[in-house]
Amino acid sequence: MEQLNIHIPLFSTIPFVLMLLSIAIFPLFWNHFWEKNKNKLIVAIILSVPAIIFLMSTGLSYKLYETLVFDYVPFIILLGSLFTITGGIFLSGDIEATPKVNTIFLSIGAVIASIMGTTGAAMLLIRPVIQTNKERKFKVHTILFFIGIVANCGGLLTPLGDPPLFMMYLRGAHFTWFLKLFPEWLITNFLLLIIYFIVDSYYHKKEPLQAIIADKTVIRPIRLQGKLNFVWLAGVVLAVAFLNEQYISFISSNHYYKFIREAVILAMAILSLTFTTKLVRESNSFTWEPIKEVAYLFLGIFITMVPCLLYLETNAKNLGIILPHQFYYFTGLLSSFLDNTPTAVTFHSLAMGLGEHSSSIVAGIPEELLKAISVGSVFFGSMTYIGNGPNFMVKAVAEENNIKMPSFFEYIYKFSLIVLLPIFIIVELLIIR
Repeated sequence: MEQLNIHIPLFSTIPFVLMLLSIAIFPLFWNHFWEKNKNKLIVAIILSVPAIIFLMSTGLSYKLYETLVFDYVPFIILLGSLFTITGGIFLSGDIEATPKVNTIFLSIGAVIASIMGTTGAAMLLIRPVIQTNKERKFKVHTILFFIGIVANCGGLLTPLGDPPLFMMYLRGAHFTWFLKLFPEWLITNFLLLIIYFIVDSYYHKKEPLQAIIADKTVIRPIRLQGKLNFVWLAGVVLAVAFLNEQYISFISSNHYYKFIREAVILAMAILSLTFTTKLVRESNSFTWEPIKEVAYLFLGIFITMVPCLLYLETNAKNLGIILPHQFYYFTGLLSSFLDNTPTAVTFHSLAMGLGEHSSSIVAGIPEELLKAISVGSVFFGSMTYIGNGPNFMVKAVAEENNIKMPSFFEYIYKFSLIVLLPIFIIVELLIIR
């Protein structure tokens, strides 16, 4: 870690805290104002100004430049490209919604979430899942488990799976390192799928007879359109996996050579736009608004978090968070109520500031701390609707289809506290030590 000779005051973190609180609070109390992306951009710019002034006045403007160029730009290019490519894949159909079929849907989501990202997997599968369960009366539980498995816990095995992992990848974790998180992925998703199958079997037996008859009668085969996009998706996976210093040595000689990877990823998105028919994207209800929202909000997050990261790096040893299970739960707690991506980056900086020595260093910090941060940020992002971007998107699609979803607090005490949290505690007791 680069040693800073300047004192970073605690008040410099205020814009970052306000930025995260805006994301958490505005949708709950001022949703009409917050639903317009223009207003999100305005809030992001207003809160960024004090952080920019502070960094420039203290001679740390180069830190802002490095964050925007080498973190924000690759982050947005990856998310935007995955959003574009997966938005060109349309899955339709209506088969019988038995507990076995629904569990298979969620199992597929748990696997592909690490390949196409939790957002891509969630948006690909949520409409077919809803359509398949359309005739059933009891289906809210299916959407809740879908959020837990497909929109969050499934995306643990690659940097493509969830944005916090990509940020750890940008900080030096190899593409294949995330496969070491397979035990955590397997235990969590296996338990969630078993619990879901039991719960869905219970509700299936409670279904009215007419609902079961209608479900067996209204059948449309599963159909996949936009298959060429899987080629472009494979291109993104290969670019992230191999276009880095680990395989191409000359990239390390100049920071800007890293953008070879981003150029290839962007090219895959352009090819997707070129070769995907307009009808397929319209069937997917594809618009650019969700990725605009991500770009605007994370512009504010990445700018305002620079002083916060510097503060943590210079004061890490005074905060008392030093053990893997502490990193796991503190990362998880903040990931539950704030966005899990800046939370992961924040705790990575905290770990950097500890200056701990270990036999295994990954991304500049002890491997056991990186595991705790990665697993905590991904898993606990499912604890609330605001923990991870796809959560609200899945909720919105469900409500568009007249499925009455639990409120913000109902989701917590009816699902995440009684289903998700006990499993996450089991993972900590078994592995995160």
